[in-house]
Amino acid sequence: MSPTVDIVHEDLDILAAMAAEMDDYLKSEVLYWPMVHGDMPKLTLGGYLMRQHRLQYLADMLNDAEREKWDTAVHQFQAALAEKVVRTEQRAREELGVRARQWGTYLNDVQRERAVAAVNYETAVENRVMAAALVHFLQTAPYELEAGAVPNLEMLDTGLRPHWQPGEFVWPPAWEKAYPQAEYWWLYGRPRRT
Repeated sequence: MSPTVDIVHEDLDILAAMAAEMDDYLKSEVLYWPMVHGDMPKLTLGGYLMRQHRLQYLADMLNDAEREKWDTAVHQFQAALAEKVVRTEQRAREELGVRARQWGTYLNDVQRERAVAAVNYETAVENRVMAAALVHFLQTAPYELEAGAVPNLEMLDTGLRPHWQPGEFVWPPAWEKAYPQAEYWWLYGRPRRT
């Protein structure tokens, strides 16, 4: 199996596991839900939405059984959200605030210790991608995005630009078509080390 196929299968497995636990997650007070399978990332709305977004663009790489698994996961996710509009919106807003703060903390580190911070960029930028996924989600009815959310992220991004070195897509090439450079410029390059 190719590395590209492995990455897509891993994303699909995580998406399906997250969808299966989404109802319990939304009923809980925990922002980072430990998954039943300990080797998976913790469940958050942003983590689920990021993977769903990627897999939408990679659907042509899925076979029939995988497409069925995808459909089941999306259906489970939608069912978990049904009749929980207020709770889902609260959870999405809470996570968006946390992701923005984590992104801001990382960008502060970039300004103070560029060489060290730039090394972890592929991992740190995940917070920014999840924040973007949450913004898109909250801009879709019946949810509502708080007025200051986008300007806050744009202000953080503006702080990155003076330290930015454009370059190659920082994640696996398979995911690139899900993230056009015009919208996700911060995935195409990395902070300068000096």
